[in-house]
Amino acid sequence: MTRAARTGIPRARVRARVVDGDEEVRVTQQPVRFGVVGSGWRAEFFVRVARLMPDRFRCVGVVTRTAQRGAQVEAAWGVPTVRTIEELVTGALPGAGAAPDRPELVVTATPWPVTPDAVREIVDAAVPVLAETPPAPDAAGLRDLWADVGATGLVQVAEHSPSMPAHRARRAVVEAGVIGAPTSVQVSSTHLYHAVGLGRYLLGAGRGPVTVRAQAFTAPLVDPVGREGWTDSGGAAPVRSVLATLDLGDGRSVLYDFTDNQWYNPLRTNRVVVRGSHGEIVDDTVTRWVDERTVLTSSIVRRQSGIEQNLDGFDLEHLSMDGRVLYRNPFVGARLADDDLAVAHLLDDTGAWLRGDAPPPYPLADGCQDHLLGLAIEESARTGEPVTTAAEPWSDAL
Repeated sequence: MTRAARTGIPRARVRARVVDGDEEVRVTQQPVRFGVVGSGWRAEFFVRVARLMPDRFRCVGVVTRTAQRGAQVEAAWGVPTVRTIEELVTGALPGAGAAPDRPELVVTATPWPVTPDAVREIVDAAVPVLAETPPAPDAAGLRDLWADVGATGLVQVAEHSPSMPAHRARRAVVEAGVIGAPTSVQVSSTHLYHAVGLGRYLLGAGRGPVTVRAQAFTAPLVDPVGREGWTDSGGAAPVRSVLATLDLGDGRSVLYDFTDNQWYNPLRTNRVVVRGSHGEIVDDTVTRWVDERTVLTSSIVRRQSGIEQNLDGFDLEHLSMDGRVLYRNPFVGARLADDDLAVAHLLDDTGAWLRGDAPPPYPLADGCQDHLLGLAIEESARTGEPVTTAAEPWSDAL
């Protein structure tokens, strides 16, 4: 762990950069300064990452609706709070002193109906936004929001599923051509727009028209764990599951399979399958064609420190296959769970985009497309009829 992480003292990061192929220069990189609108469960993920890695991220402040909630946040999270977005984006924060402490980025972690107006207000102040999912509640809201702010290029969406280490490793296998051209993804892990976003990410699919066919089923299931922890209930109760197929065109498809509370219920584990022309990935197992008489199967292996006699502390180091590292954890020392790693990647990637060092991590156009398809899954499951989405104004956006 770095000295900054141990002491809580922020410091600038220094990274190497290659110029003209051979000259190395040292570039000082300040922490990504961000503010948060909202103080709920998801907002805390972003603040926690900043608290654990002050050399990389700094939360300058949080907007809460009431002073009472603000006092709770200040005591529990250790960050200043204000009541309005204007105060946050202008840097009018408690303890800021004579120089305003303006964020270079604002995260909106607000209820669905509130998010579009919050995004508009931040964009009107010419500040980039990282909007929690979804960016608007319904299809009409998505189109209105796109019409208002889409052309600004200031809005990214905090779709965290593709940023999880295991999914980044699977994408690396796909991009290396190991399983040939990717053709289909099966996701039984997370719900609606998250699952759609993951499927499109693993396929490298665009935002064209999609035909969705879905059906809902109800069956008994024990539900031992929820968001608040163990339920201490051993009885099976009726639980809803949805199965859906998404035809993305050009022979590509997504199979969606989600059971209510699957995020927490340990009796329903994750299952992710990526199929291609020359093989497939089933969770952490990769099977592929090598030549006319050779098919190989390999495993994606997770290297974890802190096990048995390893004294480095519990942490993810990397994921690899056959001697090649597919994903390396850039946040070693913070001891992050995979979901927190995804949040850290979102903040880090958005900061790199702001500074011109990387492409946009998840543009508003993708967030709109994913939620539109999630809405189509719900509509088809409700009506029992296929739903075909049209090309939207964001379909060809960069």
